[in-house]
Amino acid sequence: MTLPSEAVDVLVWGGGTGGVAAAIQAARGGASTLLLTPGNWLGGMVSAAGVCCPDGSELTPWQTGLWGAFLRALEQAEPEGLDQNWVSCFGYRPATAEAILQGWVQELPKLKWVPGCKLLAVERQGSRITAVQLERRGESQWLACKVMVDGSDRGDLLPLAEAPFRLGWEAQELWGEPSAPSQQRLQTEAFFKQQPVQSPTWVVMGQLQSEVLPPATAPLPLAAPFERASEAFGLERTINYGRLPGGLVMLNWPLHGNDWHQGLERAFSADPAEQAALAAEMQSYSLQFARALEQASGGWLQLGHAFPAEAGSPAPWLAAMPYWREGRRLLGRSLVLEQHLLPLGSAESQGPLPLNACGELESIAVGNYANDHHYPGPDWPLAPKSIRWGGRWSGTPFCIPYGALLSAEIDNLLAADKAFSSSHMANGATRLQPLILNIGQAAGAAAALAVQRGIPPAELTPLAVQQCLLHDHRAPAAVVPLWDTPWHASDWLARQLQLLANPELLQANGQIGRPFQRPLSPSQGHPEPRESLWEGRVLPDGQGGYTFVSETDLSSDNAKREWPLISLEPGLNRWLQNLDKPTQAKLIGCANPWGPWLRASRLTAD
Repeated sequence: MTLPSEAVDVLVWGGGTGGVAAAIQAARGGASTLLLTPGNWLGGMVSAAGVCCPDGSELTPWQTGLWGAFLRALEQAEPEGLDQNWVSCFGYRPATAEAILQGWVQELPKLKWVPGCKLLAVERQGSRITAVQLERRGESQWLACKVMVDGSDRGDLLPLAEAPFRLGWEAQELWGEPSAPSQQRLQTEAFFKQQPVQSPTWVVMGQLQSEVLPPATAPLPLAAPFERASEAFGLERTINYGRLPGGLVMLNWPLHGNDWHQGLERAFSADPAEQAALAAEMQSYSLQFARALEQASGGWLQLGHAFPAEAGSPAPWLAAMPYWREGRRLLGRSLVLEQHLLPLGSAESQGPLPLNACGELESIAVGNYANDHHYPGPDWPLAPKSIRWGGRWSGTPFCIPYGALLSAEIDNLLAADKAFSSSHMANGATRLQPLILNIGQAAGAAAALAVQRGIPPAELTPLAVQQCLLHDHRAPAAVVPLWDTPWHASDWLARQLQLLANPELLQANGQIGRPFQRPLSPSQGHPEPRESLWEGRVLPDGQGGYTFVSETDLSSDNAKREWPLISLEPGLNRWLQNLDKPTQAKLIGCANPWGPWLRASRLTAD
């Protein structure tokens, strides 16, 4: 594919999840858009990096925007369903995700995707980027643009554009983040120099040889240096952590598994040899881990074929790129801190709303991941932000303000992936696939609006971007965290707009105010391809957990069995919360034997 000879409206650099989302949304908004990626696949962590068990934004109120559209496309594309593992409510094959994204790209005449590019230089005139220099197939070329979007995992564009950025740890004294280390620790402890960012992982794919570990197989101890990898959950459950359709297994195991902790400063080196050495070490370590699991399981797990040759992977079982959890972070016009993620009250609350001096809401995306940092050694102690909801633990929601996507110095530069403006501590909750898809969507919407109005993105009001996202005809995206309004509710848009205009309806403690409450029906839910009818008793444990004793699965006449019961739907969750004794019920839901749990969406109407 050849590069264009004339200027484009929006130029998106990088093969990150947020990059492809930004490019899709900008082109859908009518802007001529060029997406440039270093690799052959364009989906970043949702496909090329093989992180195919998304965490966060699993509840139906948060399944909006491109994340929700992507999820529903996956439901249709995976015949075995997405209930495959226990780290996530969704598991899919990398090639399935990539096919969906490439299909979205190919249907847009305003969007051109060129893979196999190398970013060489950025031309900047004052507060604007005017062009970038690229190399492809040994030839270099300058490309001009009106709006520039960094859609890479590590903020590749920022140093070349001389856009101010942060990298690494920040002291607690700087912003008062409760989980940040003190300045003294940062200066005196070697750990912080050896571990400048969260540890990445090079995902390797395994293939199960049968549904369960054969009874005759006596698990062997895992070989060094992975001796302790299965001590918390046992070998079979450790392996099934990232199970995908077809018995594929995503090996991205944080507990003494294949996270890589050595020489991470090389990820940001200008020397290609240093980056290549880091990549080789990460790949080798993940393959060691896979072989250790294969040996310990007696061959039940073997290397799996998940990445076709066109993905550009080192091998069919190795991801095409590493899973970068953290990189350079833009110095933006707003900054997301850890305290912006923490709940204001108990129960169904959220982090503080980002309001401007006039009391207007500036949110352009909603996330809800708990917060999770990957380093060697014990877990890093983090301020809690999770609640028991629907029979499981879920993170309380938080908002990303529009200013966090904007460079403090460059008016036409937007960040669409993990490089948006956040602290190191906040990055542990903001780096996940669902939120990054919707941040990318917001960046693309802003880019298209800016081109349409003939102004740089920095001059757009948050309201203009919010209205664009809420009224999008393909993938409307929430900007307000509403616990009681799933994406499929008939009044979803009306309630989003009402709270956008009146953010004071969310009380100071984060609870939805009485005038804004509404009744929720446990029989209302979204139909799914593989759901079935279950009859039995629901047993509440009095602490937010539930067991379903199935008398029969009415779709298959299964024998009586006890299932942990979970739900992602607000209506059914409200019904469950009100139970104080065993209750007979007929549920519609999907069973996940590897969770194991029954994920119910609603009661039957009869």
